[in-house]
Amino acid sequence: MTLPDTRPIVVCLGSVVMDHTFHVQEVVQPPSKNRATSYALGAGGLAANASIAVSRLGGHCVFWGRVGDDLNGTPLLEALAAQGVDVAHCRRAPNARTPVSAVLVDPVGERSIFAYRGDNLGTDPAWLPLHLLDTARAFLCDPRWPEGSAAALDYCRARGIPTVIDGEKSETRILLDLIPRVDHAVFSQPGLGNYAPGLKPVDALRKAIADGCKVAAVTRGEKGTLWLTATDPTPRVTPAFRVQATNTTGAGDVFHGAYAVAVAEGMAVDRAMRFASAAGGLRARDGATPDRAMLEQLLVEQPG
Repeated sequence: MTLPDTRPIVVCLGSVVMDHTFHVQEVVQPPSKNRATSYALGAGGLAANASIAVSRLGGHCVFWGRVGDDLNGTPLLEALAAQGVDVAHCRRAPNARTPVSAVLVDPVGERSIFAYRGDNLGTDPAWLPLHLLDTARAFLCDPRWPEGSAAALDYCRARGIPTVIDGEKSETRILLDLIPRVDHAVFSQPGLGNYAPGLKPVDALRKAIADGCKVAAVTRGEKGTLWLTATDPTPRVTPAFRVQATNTTGAGDVFHGAYAVAVAEGMAVDRAMRFASAAGGLRARDGATPDRAMLEQLLVEQPG
């Protein structure tokens, strides 16, 4: 007898990219010709990386994204499916080009990314099966497809489904439109600067709360995550885990995926921040998305 799947459903929407990752001794200014010490090809993108984290950390992830009908599109979705992500409702846009990126990683794990966001993928969200959100315990999006994010966020808010956004660097107008629709706004430092230019981080987070968010946070790498809530505007910091970073690519995305799992499981905000921080730290340490057992072990090894 097949047992029912009891994992909480988390729907992720947004960027999916074919990542070409090169490890190099240094990122040399052009003109130059340099040798890479290793190379990897795999699925990337803000929401796509988060969806893999959701799947590996205990959630049933459904991913909604757009690829082209070129050579990269189908293999990219197959790579996500191989990680346990449900891609049945992704769109393969005709005569479109799939997003791709070149990622250069130096010996201390810092990276430079050259991203191409695709072409002719379409912006109309009418094809999204929004009714599937009715069974979700959380929804996560990024700002790369604002029309799709806005449609899903509005659907979730009308039905009380918790929402999370990866507030990554984007156009200010896009963030100003999306943030008031979200329950949990978790920014990168550049993203927070785009959302509230000229404001100090705490004041920018308070602006997000005033705009309608229940939780506002900014990830700051080794400095930890600064956050506050609508019910307690006192700033709090969740310390970063002590890890030796080897590749920081995708660490923020994994943080967001882990945070969405924590929201879906009903964790308190302080516990959710620590859970997500552990996931992001492990991704930066290992260059790979951790599973739940690895994350729980780090929480035991470095108790807060």
